[in-house]
Amino acid sequence: MSSDRYSVRDIEAKWQRIWEERKQFRATEDPSRPKFYCLEMFPYPSGRIHMGHVRVYAIGDLLARYKRMRGFNVLHPMGWDAFGLPAENAAIEHGVHPAIWTYENIDSMRSQLQKLGTSYDWDREVTTCDPAYYKWEQLIFIKMFERGLAYRRRSAVNWCPSCKTVLANEQVEAGRCWRCDSEVTLREIEGWFFKITAYADELLAWCDRLPGWPERVLTMQRNWIGRSEGAEFDLPAAGRPELKIRVFTTRPDTAFGMTYAVIAPEHPLVDRLAAGEAERAAVAAFRAEVARQSEIERLAVDRPKRGLRLSACVVNPFSGVEIPLFIADYVLMGYGTGAIMAVPGEDQRDWDFAKQHDLPIIETVERPPGWVGEAYTGEGIKINSGFLDGLTVADAKRRAIDWLVQRGLGEAKVNYRLRDWGISRQRYWGAPIPILYCDACGMVPEREENLPVVLPRDVQLSGKGGSPLADVATFVNARCPRCGGRARRETDTMDTFVESSWYFLRYCSPRYESGMFEPQAADYWMPVDQYIGGIEHAVLHLLYARFYTKVLRDLGLTKVDEPFTALLSQGMVIKDGAKMSKSKGNIVDPDEQVRKYGADTARLFSLFAAPPEKDLDWNDHGVEGAFRFLSRVWRFVAGHLEELRQVGSLRGAPGSEESRTFRRTIHETVKRVTDDIEHDFHFNTAVSAIMELVNALPAFASAPPDRVPPGERTALLREAVEAMLLLLAPFCPHITEELWARLGHTESVFARRWPEADPAALERDEVTLVVQIDGKVRSRLTVEAGAPEADVQRRALADDKVKTWLAARRVERVVIVPNRLVNIVTHS
Repeated sequence: MSSDRYSVRDIEAKWQRIWEERKQFRATEDPSRPKFYCLEMFPYPSGRIHMGHVRVYAIGDLLARYKRMRGFNVLHPMGWDAFGLPAENAAIEHGVHPAIWTYENIDSMRSQLQKLGTSYDWDREVTTCDPAYYKWEQLIFIKMFERGLAYRRRSAVNWCPSCKTVLANEQVEAGRCWRCDSEVTLREIEGWFFKITAYADELLAWCDRLPGWPERVLTMQRNWIGRSEGAEFDLPAAGRPELKIRVFTTRPDTAFGMTYAVIAPEHPLVDRLAAGEAERAAVAAFRAEVARQSEIERLAVDRPKRGLRLSACVVNPFSGVEIPLFIADYVLMGYGTGAIMAVPGEDQRDWDFAKQHDLPIIETVERPPGWVGEAYTGEGIKINSGFLDGLTVADAKRRAIDWLVQRGLGEAKVNYRLRDWGISRQRYWGAPIPILYCDACGMVPEREENLPVVLPRDVQLSGKGGSPLADVATFVNARCPRCGGRARRETDTMDTFVESSWYFLRYCSPRYESGMFEPQAADYWMPVDQYIGGIEHAVLHLLYARFYTKVLRDLGLTKVDEPFTALLSQGMVIKDGAKMSKSKGNIVDPDEQVRKYGADTARLFSLFAAPPEKDLDWNDHGVEGAFRFLSRVWRFVAGHLEELRQVGSLRGAPGSEESRTFRRTIHETVKRVTDDIEHDFHFNTAVSAIMELVNALPAFASAPPDRVPPGERTALLREAVEAMLLLLAPFCPHITEELWARLGHTESVFARRWPEADPAALERDEVTLVVQIDGKVRSRLTVEAGAPEADVQRRALADDKVKTWLAARRVERVVIVPNRLVNIVTHS
């Protein structure tokens, strides 16, 4: 390797080999040191990593390496979310078994990640399709089943009548099967559920106790849980009081404005309410139309609501008036009671529907003066509301609920938008559900000593006719664990979100054979200190992981209430104005970038181009700029090695003004980079600060002896270069390891403690203040550090630029932030 050439491939291969030989990133429990558990969401082994992967893994690796240098005992593991439908589809398309396809992809992606220089403890690697992994979630399933937290019931699913199989929502395209283009219908089948609703209140309450999470994500989770307080009561069918439709409302005070009611097309009372063949046919046709829509489409606020008026009416119990009854697409059976009272005066959705169907609108809240609008949802005094007239909205809510309770017509109720987690998948490539069906004993869980229930390899995958496990006699036919008689196994497999709901606990002791995880190891490492992943996982994965952790806590397996102390949701990688995807043809191959520029360049660009929470716009020129910067670092250090190897330290404060200024630049950079990483995740501005320090190196190195004494220059150059390499190391580990070694160090750059800014070096004789007028920068002022505020104010007001701006204004007050800012507040 040439000593003066930045040979990317040689350098990166060399240090990846050294790190592996040293087992440099192996983690062990050490109670004497503070721990830091850094985790990126593990990937699905699709076969290739993309630049979105590079970005998230570069962020995680930076934090892991930084924390190691800060003295933390760091756990930074990696594994594979290995079950899932793509492997099954690949098996059907290419005739390769899902296990073979999955493990080949894992080998490929592991190699790619290693070439990025990631500091993973590969000894802790987990693969969720390994029976040694899913054995433990089968055991937890049994414990949940025994406690009523896992149960079986009928539910509606997407069904392709041609393929004779259940489809996931993402497999339904414009109401048709993605594989055969047949029209998809809704079908009710038996399925397994986890009772996440039993934890709704706790999941919601802890949203207020996660300060390390983005408020955006917490808001999404609160909305998904959707706790609402109100009343539940019955609307009897007119002339048929034995038929009662239960409704829930958060605004019982508006009940006098109820001018119609809506029931979900799937509601079980619809068939009893429909009268005559013609109406039943119309209902069937409407149901078929609605079945072609996804839940998201049905609930979308920006689309017209479609409904069918029934001949039946219901009675408003508050007014005694008969009102029309509709079935409509925007009411779903799985939400609330599957029926609503409609108050168009105070609900915009109801107002739109009422206008569309020419229904009356009754205002029940007095509008503010000058109100011109549609539905009114604000506060006010009740009107047109019988015994509620004259009350405030809050008082009227309480009075309306009391009225219902006193008459036995309804009750106060807390409702949730959250529904229980359906975990059944009628597919092959997933963890088997450990339940058997015995004619004598009914549903029976497998014995613990018989776990894992292993997914058989000898299956025929066609993508048609439901789960292929049903055709594997050696799997289906079994003995009842309770009576020993003939039984058949459950052929549904578990949702892959189950595997990702506890993998972070398995990392604590991945080879532990006596349980899900070794308790002492989990007590040491958990919770995860920093979790990193895309905003698209803000609800389902994160909510399920929180729920599952609480279940494990209640089973006595862990002591933590929440799995993740802090969360960073990184933005997407964009190219040509769109998210990178194969279909758009805008994919950038990370391997090509690594071959051309090196892993350090790819990492540096992904960390520098945008703040982590923002989308990153891919730019080839930006990648080239990152490579040029690293080449400049290499050339400077390599070109000054002889001088830099002269080990020596500065004795006392620098003698020359130029040296003092340069040393201040070094330590200001240390402070800026530390603050940007530690407090704000502003990795892009941290890189900018390092670049500024690198830009300052050549001028100081070429300063003549009469301005900077040679010994002082050498000592300060070495201090600057060492600080620069230490600061740059978490971003670009390979080049910094190589240059660190060339400076004469025998230990890894990551064995050195993170630099600390010297307060004495940061002291300034003079400071430059920003002068603002009404919050806008108008000038700058150089004053002595610590100058009295009266002197600062006098000089600011006397500044020529300031006087120009103040010519037609009157100064009301002057706000001074010492050594930083003067803000002049004026009155025009």
